[in-house]
Amino acid sequence: MAEERIAILGDVHANIDALNAVVEDARAEAVTTFHCVGDVVGYNANPQECVDLIRSICTVVVRGNHDHYCSHNVSLSDFQPNAAIAIEWTRKQINEESVKWLANLPMTKTFFQQSFSIVHATLDMPEQWGYVFDAFDAAAHFTYQPTPLCFHGHTHIPAVFEKGGGGVSRYDAPPAGTRISLSFGRKYFINVGSVGQSRDGIPQASYAIYEPRSRIIEFRRVPYDVEAAAEKVRQAGLPQRLSDRLLVGK
Repeated sequence: MAEERIAILGDVHANIDALNAVVEDARAEAVTTFHCVGDVVGYNANPQECVDLIRSICTVVVRGNHDHYCSHNVSLSDFQPNAAIAIEWTRKQINEESVKWLANLPMTKTFFQQSFSIVHATLDMPEQWGYVFDAFDAAAHFTYQPTPLCFHGHTHIPAVFEKGGGGVSRYDAPPAGTRISLSFGRKYFINVGSVGQSRDGIPQASYAIYEPRSRIIEFRRVPYDVEAAAEKVRQAGLPQRLSDRLLVGK
């Protein structure tokens, strides 16, 4: 039997140009299954198209903070102003069925047979949308991680957090295309980066492929028509900052 290859996507953020490029790349890499760690919508100009495509390809999608706020009529006072503007705009763009779908997404999902979990932010209080940038941030999460491996997103920065006998360590994601083997007896919390709004200085889409039987993960970077995506943001009347940041990956 061929090895299962699972694409883990996240932080699509209504960028259909990036999402289409990632799906094409994943299929060329013989991916058999798609999962999404949340934030299908927000920031960019094609929320409905991204919801439709993610729903058609993904086996499991967990809820991100933008998914939540775009599908619940709650205060946006805690949001950065540009993000709040994009959420209010997105609420008017997606249809009622999509709103219900986003609102009912689970916060977490555990695949016990394959020994991994997915969450948007962290497994300790996932509804609080905590950001994990360093080993200290990751330490609390690991206490609640029931599987050797958990994938997440939220920061838009691909990274590897590892817990072993010596504590928790953080590593930058290896170069795109690098295949890394997970060690037994350790736990991993892996950020797959962002499909639709890179923030690590590389204006390309990011995702990961996981082979559960062999315990191998490959980080992927995919070029796409960033200019086209940025122009769509401008044409939609969304904040200029959201368009500009796509071009520089920040």
